[in-house]
Amino acid sequence: MNGSGAKSAVEWLVSVAPDPEACRWEWERNPLGVALLPAGRLWDVLILPGELGYPTLDVLTRVVDRPGPVLADFGDARMGFFVPPGTVARWVGTGVRGAGRGTWIVVPFPGRSTGAVRWLIPPDGSGTLVDPALLELAMHEAAARIARDARAERDAWGAAPRDPDEPHPE
Repeated sequence: MNGSGAKSAVEWLVSVAPDPEACRWEWERNPLGVALLPAGRLWDVLILPGELGYPTLDVLTRVVDRPGPVLADFGDARMGFFVPPGTVARWVGTGVRGAGRGTWIVVPFPGRSTGAVRWLIPPDGSGTLVDPALLELAMHEAAARIARDARAERDAWGAAPRDPDEPHPE
């Protein structure tokens, strides 16, 4: 991310902070390089487990060049997709958590590597967010790919698929 892109991303992110100057100070002086920001104003965050999040991001980036900001945290165990405010309140999905109005998220400084939380796709300052409809479609495609790969791996290890006409053992 170039200097002006990082600056506009910082301005966009801190615009939701109750005290933007304190947020900047925290980013500059906190050894972890992170700040807490409220969700639900300019964005919500849909949080997917990493094993679904990475394939979902792969599908998204094949459809859209820059889908919107995406975070990874805690050793890539979870990924946060920044979506329009209000999305979390309407989202129905198993295994997906959300951060919306009344919640806070840990946000790293754009363009700087930190420890536990990092940008996979940093904000560009324009306010572009992940389209929830595209995210849902990408999640479905990613889940289907994961299931296909699991079947192929199981079959490769010699686990014969069950005959659908055969009665299921009780």
